[in-house]
Amino acid sequence: METVKQHQVHGGTLRYLTHDSATTGTPMTLSVFVPGGEGPFPVLIWLSGLTCTEDNFTTKAGAYAAAAAHGVIIVAPDTSPRGEGVADDPAYDLGQGAGFYVDATEAPWAKHFRMETYVVEELIGLVDAEFPTTKARSISGHSMGGHGALTLALRHPHLFRSVSAFAPISSPTRCPWGEKAFGAYLGPDRATWEAHDAARLIEGGVGAGCYDDILIDQGDADPFLVEQLKPELLVAAGAAAGQAITVRMQPGYDHSYFFMASFIADHVAFHARRLMA
Repeated sequence: METVKQHQVHGGTLRYLTHDSATTGTPMTLSVFVPGGEGPFPVLIWLSGLTCTEDNFTTKAGAYAAAAAHGVIIVAPDTSPRGEGVADDPAYDLGQGAGFYVDATEAPWAKHFRMETYVVEELIGLVDAEFPTTKARSISGHSMGGHGALTLALRHPHLFRSVSAFAPISSPTRCPWGEKAFGAYLGPDRATWEAHDAARLIEGGVGAGCYDDILIDQGDADPFLVEQLKPELLVAAGAAAGQAITVRMQPGYDHSYFFMASFIADHVAFHARRLMA
C-alpha cells in the first residue's frame, strides 16, 4: 500500500493509503489510524454509507481520541470500486459510492463490485501484513455500512470479535434502497438476497452464539427511519432467535455524522472490551 498523506492525531498516526486491488481490479483507497506506542493493537473496521468515501468517517466521526485511549487501530475503506471503466449509475444509491458490501453477480457490476470479498479477505490481509495488529478485529458502520457490518459479521463470525452499527439498513430485502441495489447486483431471485439481509440472517440462526450483544444506535429524528432502516425488524429477529441486540433510540438525532460523533466513543469502548477480553 502507498501512503498518500499522513497526519498525527491524538498521539497516533493517521494514514491515507491507496493500493491496486486484486479483488476489484481497481485502485482502492482507505484510511488507517494507529495509536501511539509499539503495539500490537486490535483492529476496528469501519464501513461507511451511501455516497461516502474513506474520508467521511475519517474527518467527521471524531473517533480517534477514543481509539487512542483504548489502543485500537481503526481502518476505514472506500465504499466501492471507482474509476474509468467501472460501472456506474446516475443515482446516488447505485454504482460508485454504493457497493452495499456484496459480491455482485450481474452484469455490468460483477467485474468490479466485489466488496464482500474485498473487505473480508483482501483488506484484512493487507492490514494485518502492514500494520502492528493482534489479528483480533471487530466491525462497525453506518447506514449502508451498518448493513455491511452486520451481514459480514454474521456471515464470517470467525473473523470478528464484535459488531455494532449506527442507523443500519436492517433488512435490505424489505426497503427501497436494498431492493434496488440487490436487484441490480444480485439479480431478480429474491431468495438469494436473504443471505445479505441482517434481520433474515439472524432469524435463520446465522452467526448464532458468536456475539454476546450487538449494539445499534438509531436517531428517532432520522428521515430514513421508517421507510429504509426499520430497526424494529432487527429487534424482532433477535427476539425470535435469542440473539441479544441492544437498540438505543436516541431522541432528536438524525442520520448525519453529528449523530455518530455523539456516540462513537461508546462504540469504540464496546468493541475494545471484547477485543481485549
